[in-house]
This record gives sequence, structure tokens and C-alpha cells, in this order.
Amino acid sequence: MTSTEIIPPPDQTECRLIAPIWHTAVVLLILAALFGWTAYSRTFSPMARSHGRMAGYLSMLTLEWLLTGLVWWGVRLRGLRLRDLVGGDWPNWKRIFADLLVAAGFLICSNITLAAVGYLLKVGKNQTIRELAPHGRTEVIVYLLLSLTAGICEEIVFRGYLQKQLTAVTRSAVAGLLIQGVIFGVGHGYQGVKLVPVIALYGCLFGWLAHWRRSLRPGIIAHFLQDGIAGLAASHFLK
Repeated sequence: MTSTEIIPPPDQTECRLIAPIWHTAVVLLILAALFGWTAYSRTFSPMARSHGRMAGYLSMLTLEWLLTGLVWWGVRLRGLRLRDLVGGDWPNWKRIFADLLVAAGFLICSNITLAAVGYLLKVGKNQTIRELAPHGRTEVIVYLLLSLTAGICEEIVFRGYLQKQLTAVTRSAVAGLLIQGVIFGVGHGYQGVKLVPVIALYGCLFGWLAHWRRSLRPGIIAHFLQDGIAGLAASHFLK
């Protein structure tokens, strides 16, 4: 099976810019600043190191939604809505159940793939998960809210906005998918250099899922489950 069969060429709609180019440049500059900040401090949020996990959770919640708000403003300039970026719909329980099944299947298959790649690259344990792991009922609730926020906001920003915009700029669905995946991986550089290619691959897999389903909904579900389960599991084992 060729790559063009896996990811067909973009149609005319996909080749239209969904926001002004200058807006995308601003988004990328802000992302670069955030990535540099977390990579330098080697933690998911520098606030967590100086003021505790709860402060880290709340600061990341705020930043995620502010960035999503910036994306919303950019696509509104082109007459689009966030709903247009998310795509798909849930007219009945059958469609919801189908997306849940797709998300679960994707989560299982992608984690097997990432585990194999991590093994080949000799990636060690992810110590960042230990820092993120919530302790106590209140932290668990806020952490799950953060996981849901990450699922919604990061899928909108990376797969909904950047992937579509980069596809339009490069006129290539493959290029748009790969570039946003690399950006996503670099954005998690605070987890260690060896994990960057693994997370970049994960971003590409999420990009493929969004392209295949023409919707961010399964990816949002899978992203939330991945972050939520990983954090809760780490919290349980740290007891």
C-alpha cells in the first residue's frame, strides 16, 4: 500500500488557508516560547517546581485554553468556527459508540507501536509522569480536568489547526501531518531528548487518525484516556 493510498491528496477545500499566515506565525512563535520554557526547566510546568503540582496543573490549564482561544480567533478571521476544526458529529448513540471503539482501538495499537519504537531507541522510564502524577482526591480531580483539557485543546491546536493550515501551505496532506507531528514531539522536549521522536510519532499517528476519520473526536477521547490513565496509574504505583 502506497503512502498516497494511506493519506490521499488534499482536495480543494483542504488546500484553503483556515487562518491568515501571520496568525500561524504568531501561534508558532508562542509555541516555541512555551516549548523553550518547559524544556529549559525540564518540567511540564515551571510553576509546578516552584509552587507545587496544583499550581502546575492550573497554569497549564490556563495556557492550553488561551492558546485554543488564539486559534479560535484566527479561524474566525476566515469565517470558520472551532466546530469546523473538530469535524464529525454525534447525531445518535451509535456514532458516539463508534468513535469510542475507534479511540480504544487506536489507543491500544498506538501504544504497542510506541512501546516497540521506544524499545528500539532504548528509551528509559519517563520520569515526567512521576512529577505529573496526582496525590490526593483534589489533585486527581484537577489532573483529570487537565487531561481532558489537553485532549481537547491539543487536538484542536495541532491536528485541527496546524495540520490543516500546514496542509494548505504545503499543498500536501502528508507534509501537513508530518510537520505538525514533529512540532508536537518537540513540544514535549521537557520529557527528554530520546522521547521526542517517540512523541513525534505519536503526534503523527493522531494526525493520521484525524485525517482518516475527518474528525478530532476519536483523537480527543484517546488523548484524554492516554493522559488520564497514565497519570492515575503512576499515582497508584507511587503510593
